[in-house]
Amino acid sequence: MQRFFTEDQTALRDTARRFAEREILPRAAAIDREDRFDRALYKGMAALGLFGVALREEAGGAGMGAIGACIAMEELARCSGAVANAFAIPVEAALFLDQHGNDRHRALIPGILAGDIIPATAVTEPDHGSDVAGLRTTARRDGEGWVLDGTKAWVTLGGVVDALMVFARSGSENGHKAISCFLLDGHAPGILRGKEEELLGMHGLADCMITLDGMRAPADAVIGPENGAFKMAMGNFNFSRLMMSAMALGIAQAAFEDAVAYAKTRQQFGGPIINFQAVQFMLADMSTDIAAARMLIHHAARLYDHGMPIAKEAAQAKLFTTDMATKHVSNALQIHGGNGYSRAYRVERLFRDVRLAQIYEGTNQIQRLIIARQVEKEMA
Repeated sequence: MQRFFTEDQTALRDTARRFAEREILPRAAAIDREDRFDRALYKGMAALGLFGVALREEAGGAGMGAIGACIAMEELARCSGAVANAFAIPVEAALFLDQHGNDRHRALIPGILAGDIIPATAVTEPDHGSDVAGLRTTARRDGEGWVLDGTKAWVTLGGVVDALMVFARSGSENGHKAISCFLLDGHAPGILRGKEEELLGMHGLADCMITLDGMRAPADAVIGPENGAFKMAMGNFNFSRLMMSAMALGIAQAAFEDAVAYAKTRQQFGGPIINFQAVQFMLADMSTDIAAARMLIHHAARLYDHGMPIAKEAAQAKLFTTDMATKHVSNALQIHGGNGYSRAYRVERLFRDVRLAQIYEGTNQIQRLIIARQVEKEMA
């Protein structure tokens, strides 16, 4: 796959890899242990221009599209899934504001790209995750502005957010026809942050619940058409699923590399365990599935960059990659034997981090529904 990278894509891969190996990897274990957002690494990614990798050049980005974002994401996730997860948030926010925002919204993009403004998106609620159309957070008109009430769960970077994009019910109709997106000041009165979540993995993301308690917003806080945010959210999910796929791919690649290195040095029964056919077959399956996942992701990303619909392709990439990553990181831990269960080895952290991938940005059960519905439409 990498043989067909352009010069710019190769340079991007090399830049992201150098930063990840020199800056992220030495801090990854401490980030996991301390569960603290690393603002210095966040700013470091911004300084390299990584947050604007997918954004068009006219808006201040690098114009490398979804394929560029996926290349960078894989390299970052190879050293830390959590830091890579943090990388995805401003990349997606800048794209979303550029595609759907007004002039005031777009004015935030330079600050987001520089790492000075930390964005976050609040869609999920305590009782509504994949069912975006069922959300209960409300936005009602009050004079010339809006008043928002409700609770959002699992807000990545919510504990440090400066610019919060909230999806809320803004009309009287049920379902997806009365949902709007609002850009809010993360430090404004009426925004209450809960304590940061204690998660199995993906530590250091300042993930928390956010409550909107009579939060007032100006009329122009609405991003895109009023009551038309559901379609915007679905389009954004397609891109974010590519990002989460590339994140899982990077974690799987790291586990594969660790498994090969360990199998070469671990001695059992008079030789390295890589000589055992049982281990060889696991490594062969890892290598094959990782290559297949990379092709699925890059194919979908190229379709996206050419303006083609990718609901099925993004769901396929997310489903296959995250399932295979979860399976093969577990196999990599198995190859490590008892050492794999120890925090002294990186594969233990990879095992905890990758588990989120099957849940994030729509569970894999939801991905199967999306794929089936797209197949039904195509075969009609």
